[in-house]
Amino acid sequence: MNLSGFDLNLLRVLDALLRENSTVAAGRRIGLSQPAVSAALGRLRVALADPLFVRVGQRLEPTQFAQSLSDPLRRALDEVEVLLSGPPQFDPASAVDRFVLSGSDFFAEMLMPPLGDHLAKLAPGILLQLVDLMPDNYIGPLKSHEVDLALIPQLDCPGWVDWQPLFNSSFAVIARRAHPQLDAAGLAPGAAIPLDLLCTLGHILFSPEGQTAAMGDAALARVKRKRRVVMTLPVFYGVFSAVAGSDHVALVPQQMAHRMAGKLNIDVYATPFPMPTPLIGMYWHKRATNAPAHRWLREQIATLMLPLNKGEAALPR
Repeated sequence: MNLSGFDLNLLRVLDALLRENSTVAAGRRIGLSQPAVSAALGRLRVALADPLFVRVGQRLEPTQFAQSLSDPLRRALDEVEVLLSGPPQFDPASAVDRFVLSGSDFFAEMLMPPLGDHLAKLAPGILLQLVDLMPDNYIGPLKSHEVDLALIPQLDCPGWVDWQPLFNSSFAVIARRAHPQLDAAGLAPGAAIPLDLLCTLGHILFSPEGQTAAMGDAALARVKRKRRVVMTLPVFYGVFSAVAGSDHVALVPQQMAHRMAGKLNIDVYATPFPMPTPLIGMYWHKRATNAPAHRWLREQIATLMLPLNKGEAALPR
């Protein structure tokens, strides 16, 4: 192809169509009308000598050739955007950026209220969205541009991912106040529940995927014990509410346990067996590492989350 006669703006249209499979949605993504997108698609078909998309019901399905262009095209556009981004200047007060964060509802309770107040004062034009983690695919949405930051425990990641540790999150046991069996054992909040008693109680498990075993079960297995899971819930707040209204208990992050103890009818106890402490961090695609707005937001989140590490092990450098 002779690039001298090719309108490079058409590549943005092709990228939008490959993401949205719709001329209307693609137009919304890049600020063009549906007729303009359709006209651009016609020009692309001529220039590339391929239909590129065929209509299947309400969707436009890419041809094999168009599909083969998807990832290389996205990488090329990302590189051009970085190339033309100019010097690293960012003014929070006038910024109108939008950021999508993925994480459990732990962050809805522990991060979003202070972050929302912080941004209202420093960057009122920024839009934040917290969305659920995609089960078994926490990192993938970073690559596909669906998510800007993933807030998750430390894990092995591909080379295109960057990360920063935020806080260590050890576990605590929660139970409703005036729990009959804990009161009968003479246990005060903060004490370790005897292992035999803990294993006889019903346990409520946080699991977005509906799994009936988690880190606590693996830790108990190492001391040759087993707990009795009686319920799983996909959100932490549901776990806390269910514990507050029953005689069941739960293993939860200690930071949220102490926060919610002031809001719900629960007490916090120590775990009577050794458990590994997850290191919670934020993950992002390397294409955003030096983006000024993205970097600024990461700095704000790290600052607001650092107090959660009080009493925990020091963060890795």
